Amino acid sequence: MLSHLITSSLQQAVNQVCEDLGAKLPDSTPIRIEQPASMEHGDYATNIAMQLAKLLRKAPMHIAELIQAELEQDASYKQLVFSSEIVAPGFMNLRIDWEYWAGHHFELPPATNEKIVIEHTSINPNKSAHIGHLRNSCIGDTLVRLMRKLGYEVEVHNYIDDLGNQLADTVVGMLHTPLSKEHARFGDYCWDVYSSTNKAYEREPGLVQHRTEVLHALEEGNQNLSWIGLLVAERIVKEHLEEMKQFGIDYDLLVWESSIVREGFWSSAFELLKNTPLFHQETEGKLAGCWVLKQTGTEAVDDPESDHSMDKVLVRSNGILTYTAKDIAYHLWKYGVLSNDFVYKKFTDEVWTTSTHGEQLSFGKADMVINVIDYRQQYPQAMVKQALESLGFHKEADKLRHVSYGVVSLSPSAAADLGIDTTDGKASYAMSGRQGIGIKITELIHQVAKVIEDSRSDKNGLSSHTIAAASIRYYLLRFALQTEVVFDLKQATEISGNTGVYLLYSYARALSVLNKAQEAGVAPSVPARFPAMEKAEHALLRHISTWHDTLYAAGQDLSPSAICNFTYELCSLFNNFYSACPILKSADEVLQFRVWLTSLFKNTLGEALEVLGLPTPSRM
Repeated sequence: MLSHLITSSLQQAVNQVCEDLGAKLPDSTPIRIEQPASMEHGDYATNIAMQLAKLLRKAPMHIAELIQAELEQDASYKQLVFSSEIVAPGFMNLRIDWEYWAGHHFELPPATNEKIVIEHTSINPNKSAHIGHLRNSCIGDTLVRLMRKLGYEVEVHNYIDDLGNQLADTVVGMLHTPLSKEHARFGDYCWDVYSSTNKAYEREPGLVQHRTEVLHALEEGNQNLSWIGLLVAERIVKEHLEEMKQFGIDYDLLVWESSIVREGFWSSAFELLKNTPLFHQETEGKLAGCWVLKQTGTEAVDDPESDHSMDKVLVRSNGILTYTAKDIAYHLWKYGVLSNDFVYKKFTDEVWTTSTHGEQLSFGKADMVINVIDYRQQYPQAMVKQALESLGFHKEADKLRHVSYGVVSLSPSAAADLGIDTTDGKASYAMSGRQGIGIKITELIHQVAKVIEDSRSDKNGLSSHTIAAASIRYYLLRFALQTEVVFDLKQATEISGNTGVYLLYSYARALSVLNKAQEAGVAPSVPARFPAMEKAEHALLRHISTWHDTLYAAGQDLSPSAICNFTYELCSLFNNFYSACPILKSADEVLQFRVWLTSLFKNTLGEALEVLGLPTPSRM
């Protein structure tokens, strides 16, 4: 990568300068380069000379001169950087030899041989999915694409909680609070059943005992109630997979919670945990009879009014396992440290599932685990890590990454459309499955597709449905992970600015230019000599050169929005170039360069769209 090569040369030069002056560069003094906002200050700049002034007891300008003198001895650096300017109070402004850069292939750093398991989606299998679930899936799928792009082996899991309260409530509702309303989809029917059941609990508290009956039946299996639960869950999961497929989201394996319990995973994990000092059974107090895991570390809290207490219950006094207990067992299997294993069968042509009977296959055995779960699950995720630590699996705990993100709420206008009273003037309104408040994925994509269809004059190219899916996906990805997404239909259907439609339009525009160039006999090959670049050309080329740096940093930070930011800026710079610099009508001495630059843009954007899970249209 370009910046890594420059940084490496700077590192060697700085180390030599420090050694010559009898000093050692502290590890706490990182060497950073950045692209100045103004290209007048170079393609890259560094302030390392100013950082070293106190250590070396020299003026920053003098230190910069010493560093530059060392760099002059570095042949590879001199090929890549054709000039370096020192400016007060000690900046070093570097200018790249773009002809040299264009003629050489700069690779990403090679990936390790690590296998990564990424778990995402993991929707309760009791009703239709809504836009909040979709944000999780889009983040997770983009991380899958990103890590594969970086060269890792990635296995994608979708955890199915088929033993939880939500499925139990839907089963209770189907048996005791039937609906007469017509529904086009089973998941939509269950959506209404689930909300009506929770309202019925408030009117008839005695109904709650049926939930307990269903929960016990689901966990024990092989009885009428458990078969009903299984049929509901499987039907719902199939609908979820069909919905996610519209957004280009795929999975390798469905892991059912019931498989973890019935195949003895928890029993094995329980025996391991009993040998640790942090896991014990309480004999008195409000947790008497419960098996608990004590939280350690500076983040430990003990709030009696919160589930986030220092003693995390894994097994209740009645023997019922908590979600976290099963999750701990699941993670021990993910890392391949349990002797137990699942058997597998095909759920669809493309997705495997854990099962009571089937084949023995090689899933799990991860070197790193990434879980995409919203910020409200930070405490349970911390306890899974704590369990790994207490069992001595320190490397595995260190390699467990929780990708936390903000939830999706509704703007006042979106909430009003769903019949919510917005007279209190809130800035946003929470979705609630229990109350039946939310925007279902199927409804959302239909609405967005209709807006796009009505705005199109040219109906050739991608379908409005495909464009709608891309637009929604990008809308959910472009926000920083911790940002609460306040969903507004008007914003989601905009076709200009920082939108998925704008990115697709930019790709189609570049492809059209290249097709016309090909018809004119102009191939997009690297020109032998670069002309003096216009500002718009230089800005576009400079940004393209950071693609691998962006990929690498996004992979380190697990940040899909970093890819969105790069891609939107890339398209903005291309469209500025397109407007400022005639391409096909340019003079012969610049025609080849501009066609090549357009091709370089198209290829880079194509890679970015692939990582983001968006299509590459031939026309819009």
